[in-house]
Amino acid sequence: MITEAQKQKIIVAIAGNRVNYPSDAKHAASLGISTSVYSAIKNGQTDKALSDANWISIARKLGVNLRGEMEWKAAKTPTFEYITAQLEFSQQSSLSGILCDMPNIGKTFTARCYVQSHKNAVYIDCSQVKTKLKLVRKIAAEFGVDSKGKYSDVYEDLVYYLRSMETPLIILDEA
Repeated sequence: MITEAQKQKIIVAIAGNRVNYPSDAKHAASLGISTSVYSAIKNGQTDKALSDANWISIARKLGVNLRGEMEWKAAKTPTFEYITAQLEFSQQSSLSGILCDMPNIGKTFTARCYVQSHKNAVYIDCSQVKTKLKLVRKIAAEFGVDSKGKYSDVYEDLVYYLRSMETPLIILDEA
């Protein structure tokens, strides 16, 4: 069962993540909740606002530590700074790129940190989306675009939304 203290940590993470989205509606959609529930949570209502499963899902998406352990802080190592610079360059220049290097040097960690602090950037773990259809739906959901319904509608809505954005970045990890 999710405690009130854990819910408050999740609410703080939601508020911190909000700056990366153009509207509450897009942010709510990216978290997988309705705008009315999002509004209630934003106004401090936690009792019966979400199921424990939904709280856990949001905590996972936002990287909230529920065990009360010490929080990890990103160390600005040369690798972290290099990967961040590559991602910033790609986003600002609207370029595609492939970044591959030795395992366990921090590529995934840096990509996740980047998305948390940069607008219009999403992280997709491709090991969790095995088909083109699931990939497009996942990207749409991360941007807050409706990912339910006919694939062709989801795809067209996503493309339309991406074209309306300023410098979107989609990080495909384990592609």
